[in-house]
Amino acid sequence: MAKEEKVFPLAVNEARGETALWVADVPLVLAAEIGRLSAVSTRLQCKSMNDLFLRLSGVEAAATLAAIELLTVKGNALEAITKIKLKHFPACAEAFSAVLSHHFEGDEGNAEAVDEAA
Repeated sequence: MAKEEKVFPLAVNEARGETALWVADVPLVLAAEIGRLSAVSTRLQCKSMNDLFLRLSGVEAAATLAAIELLTVKGNALEAITKIKLKHFPACAEAFSAVLSHHFEGDEGNAEAVDEAA
């Protein structure tokens, strides 16, 4: 019998770079806004964007927890942190890569999507 896929209950505005993430049974929406990335970078004492990217894409434990806490724009980040296990790290890596790639795709931005999200 095929496993039923859960319907994601939160709105995700992909046009502004948001991405969905399940941690156990906790749905989260992440966004790599510059202020949020700066907070993650500061907490982890990263010396460059490359350092931050490597730590997030490599799902270093401290980086993963900091990113869940600080990049979450919808959902209960603290509940997710209490439920996270190593088996959730691949999904985290995928979500972090998705939100970070939004900064490197084109350079025109999407002001309409930001206005809609506000």
